[in-house]
Amino acid sequence: MENNENTAVQEPVILLENVEVGHDEEPLLKGVDLRIMPGEFVYLIGKSGVGKTTLLRCLYADHPLSGGTARVCGIDLAGLRRRQVPQLRRRMGIVFQNFRLLDDRSVYANLDFVLRATGWKKAAERKEQIEKTLASVGVAHKAQALPSRLSEGEQQRVGIARALINNPQLILADEPTGNLDPVTSAEIMQLLVDVGRKTDTTMLISTHDFMMIDRFPSRVVMCEEGTLRDTEAQ
Repeated sequence: MENNENTAVQEPVILLENVEVGHDEEPLLKGVDLRIMPGEFVYLIGKSGVGKTTLLRCLYADHPLSGGTARVCGIDLAGLRRRQVPQLRRRMGIVFQNFRLLDDRSVYANLDFVLRATGWKKAAERKEQIEKTLASVGVAHKAQALPSRLSEGEQQRVGIARALINNPQLILADEPTGNLDPVTSAEIMQLLVDVGRKTDTTMLISTHDFMMIDRFPSRVVMCEEGTLRDTEAQ
């Protein structure tokens, strides 16, 4: 008898069909179709102001869709209610260009804040998860430091740790190397690539850094002329 357990069709982590994205009542993107499967590493590129950041905000339910249908991490965005947003965000991690760490508390406390907010009740389990995650991004020795005492590269590593802390299905990164020098940018991009490979986490990385795309080639989606299209890394 044939075993079909491993032949089930995988659901896309991101599925957009005829999506419209607006900003201040003006459409930025129309007719957007996008399918990203589990474990894919995808770059989102395009000029400033074309809608990349707004599209990412839609994906983590910080900006409403103007039209179309969208499923992210198995959740229908069009029908999503405000009280359901935390359920969506527990399934993803977000990495920002400007890090967005809490400056008044240590690295450890930054991650502990996230775990407490997402329902981790036991201190011992939070401690184990924090230590494991900080070690995975190379900053375990900075656990008790304030963000202001870290280099920008270290701050971004903590930002990635925060994104990973709940073992997400999806990482959304908005210009994660935008504030970094070329050497540190390469280190951060290598870290994201390695994390994706080791954990099979889906990655969608918005970037202007074509040197990083050349160095770490993968699928590229272009945001231009009001929509998205697949292209090839050069």
